Amino acid sequence: MEEFSTSGLPTFGRAAAWGEIYASRMSQVEFTPGNKDKFDAALRINQFGPVKLARLAVEPCSVERKQSHIERSTPRHYNFLLQAEGASTFYHCGKESELRAGDFVLCDTGLPHYWLTTDQSVTMMVRVAPTVLRTYLPTPQQFCGQHLGRAHGLKDTITTMVRELSEKPAGSIEPAYEDRVARYLLEMISMSYIMGAEASSEASAIAWQRRKDVIQYIEENLRDPNLSPTSISEGLRVSPRYIRTVFSTGGEKISSFILRRRLEECARQIRSPAWGAHTLTEIAFSWGFNSAAHFTRTFHEKFGVAPREYRRQALRG
Repeated sequence: MEEFSTSGLPTFGRAAAWGEIYASRMSQVEFTPGNKDKFDAALRINQFGPVKLARLAVEPCSVERKQSHIERSTPRHYNFLLQAEGASTFYHCGKESELRAGDFVLCDTGLPHYWLTTDQSVTMMVRVAPTVLRTYLPTPQQFCGQHLGRAHGLKDTITTMVRELSEKPAGSIEPAYEDRVARYLLEMISMSYIMGAEASSEASAIAWQRRKDVIQYIEENLRDPNLSPTSISEGLRVSPRYIRTVFSTGGEKISSFILRRRLEECARQIRSPAWGAHTLTEIAFSWGFNSAAHFTRTFHEKFGVAPREYRRQALRG
């Protein structure tokens, strides 16, 4: 078992120093404290066969994995995130998940994601390689970012198992059985996802994989003002009609998805104190908008208030 904490780290630059520790054992991300003068965190890691179990406790903060992190990072993994204590919001693959104690969400470390907690939070992570996970969940990409409320009847069993395994000292389970225990855990978690999803055919699974490829391209190029179905089709070397057909499996037009994701990223930066020195127009244009009027109108339509009032309310809160 490995244990790390911010105890002993200097107050100035503590979040950045913690980020380096976290990157050395998990994934490269950026921690932004809710209170720059007070930030504490702790990480405990256990390894059972093909599964890495981690317990992350943090003060209010945001955790972001950017495309720049992914490009210079280690091989991708899938993380099942269990909200053990507190509450948080998780943004991934164009989906927003409000997590309460007992809720799961699946994360692909090969894609950008953003996690926000406004209170003390404890998250349990079950980390596994794609080749291992696909033995139990053949198309994990279709579940990424999907909120699994209380694990559809298996919540208590899975939560208890994850908690107990993460707290066991090294060697408490005989090596001959570690692999079996880890695989049983993966089977339970994967079963909960399958139970919570509609049965899908092989063709549906393929469609979801193709849609995921389109989403990944969008996320990587979201800041490009010229991003459109045409530019995406050229980038992926398929027809615009094909792009629209594949993307329709999610029930949202591709142009609407791009606009929504840009507005979500703008809203996230507008309410972040770290971006307080930047104007609203600078933020909007950095996310691909090329008209301040269009940004203001669409922002108001989505969030119910103008960007300036949204920032004022966020700072007041």
